[in-house]
Amino acid sequence: MKDNDKGFRSNLISGFATGLFSIPEGMAYAKLAGVNPVYGLYSGMVATLVASMTTGSVLMISTLTSAIALSTASVIAVADIQQSQLPHALFTVTFLVGVVMFLLGLLRLGSLVNFVSNAVMTGFVAGASLLIMIGELGDFSGYEPVGANKLVKVFDWFGHIGEWDPVTTAVGLSTIVLMLLFKRFKFTRRLAAIITLGLMTVVVHWLDLPAIELVGSIAQIPNALPMPMLPSIELMPKLVLGSVSVALVALVQGAGISTAYTNPDGNRSRASRDFIGQGLGNLAGSFFQSMATGGSLSRTGISVSAGASSRWGGIFAALWLAVIVVLFGQLAELVPLSVIAGMLMVIATELILGRVHDARLVWASSYGSVAAGLLTFICALFIPLQWTVFLGTGFSIVLYVYSSAMHVEVKQLVPRADGKFKVTDLPTVYPSGAVTILTFRGTRFFAEISLLDDLLPSRRGVRNATIIMRTRWQETVSSTALKWLQRYQAELQQGGNRLLLAGVSKAGLKELEKAGLLEQIGRQNIFLASPVLQESLSEALAAARQLQAEDPC
Repeated sequence: MKDNDKGFRSNLISGFATGLFSIPEGMAYAKLAGVNPVYGLYSGMVATLVASMTTGSVLMISTLTSAIALSTASVIAVADIQQSQLPHALFTVTFLVGVVMFLLGLLRLGSLVNFVSNAVMTGFVAGASLLIMIGELGDFSGYEPVGANKLVKVFDWFGHIGEWDPVTTAVGLSTIVLMLLFKRFKFTRRLAAIITLGLMTVVVHWLDLPAIELVGSIAQIPNALPMPMLPSIELMPKLVLGSVSVALVALVQGAGISTAYTNPDGNRSRASRDFIGQGLGNLAGSFFQSMATGGSLSRTGISVSAGASSRWGGIFAALWLAVIVVLFGQLAELVPLSVIAGMLMVIATELILGRVHDARLVWASSYGSVAAGLLTFICALFIPLQWTVFLGTGFSIVLYVYSSAMHVEVKQLVPRADGKFKVTDLPTVYPSGAVTILTFRGTRFFAEISLLDDLLPSRRGVRNATIIMRTRWQETVSSTALKWLQRYQAELQQGGNRLLLAGVSKAGLKELEKAGLLEQIGRQNIFLASPVLQESLSEALAAARQLQAEDPC
């Protein structure tokens, strides 16, 4: 009973810390998307509550993140959404993101996130982080840079240092210094954003600093819970494709949470279950003025470090945030925009530094991974993020296909006196009048088949050779492989040579029969896979030796 009380109290306290932390981050990320900061606060309520109740990763906090906010802003811009269509368009994106997540989870496509490589995600996060910084240059300094693209804006910003507002810049710099200072101490590290936000807001108003723009100058934050608001059916066709990109970003971000923060009961969470939970959170949140949400590693870290030990940590975080907004929501209007800008500068820098290790791994790997990471990074700076997501995913799939197609190996198995087999390199030419055993690795993708002709020994001038192909673990055979096998067997037969297949699965046997290869090769020359390792290979070898003995010419 005492343990239950202790768990309840720790989750209650954790929820308060997480809910409090959601105020500065929620407002800051909503501002990144160029919308009313109140929607960032609302994103940590209903969506977080429902997701916390339904995800497989019980400690996951699903809420608005910087990457989701930037991706959402990109979708709104590309769809050419007018001011009069906001905020309905925003909640429509949330609804569509929820639909995509829920369907992917329902179809058990949780492994889909594995196709977004570490290289692509590293490039995307680095690019998105720089976009965060560039997007805050105006509020940070009081001078709004202009330019055809993001890099031009950076040069314009540095080129007009004389036009920066000294007071605004000083507040932004002080925010950075204070936040970094509080992060150095263990007892203030987790709450550095909250402390900095409160302290700098008090100082700015106490000093009555002029020319400091406040949140209240761009939005109203009511002391109230979000009222129901329906997504727009009319806007869905314009927003559906972009919403898929937002969903992918959110799902990839959240995929690492189950590994970083395992379930307390030891049960492993499946990605598809997390997809469903995050999807339900977005679907519910879309009717209560929430922006798109997804698993947040930073917010989950806050929750766990503050004592969360079950789903109640996330549930209480949503409830506490609702209580705080109802009681003190209007106070958020007093927060200086330069303070939020300074906080975002720190957050963006931490995101980049957090990917340094991953970047080193990318650099140490293949040239293809390096190219994919750099291309994604460059694209993030020059094209809308929603297209960057699709391009990055495309890069990942191309890399996977290329590596799968090229990762094919053929070796020779040489029988030993003790009945075992030794793996050796292939001969240049098949030896006439002898048995050659081939074993394959990696031949599961149809594009690999064309490589086999280059890897296999030459058949020119070879007579009365018996070739055994070991096909164990090849559960299915592509039509390309069947076509190649048909041709290869015919060419061997023309030279008076024979082909035997060992380790053929039952499914593979049916495919051979449908393709007419069963008759062409001969059922007696096909040996089914056995639960006993190397049994079918030994049977094939015995049959091959018998054939050689019967036809020694």
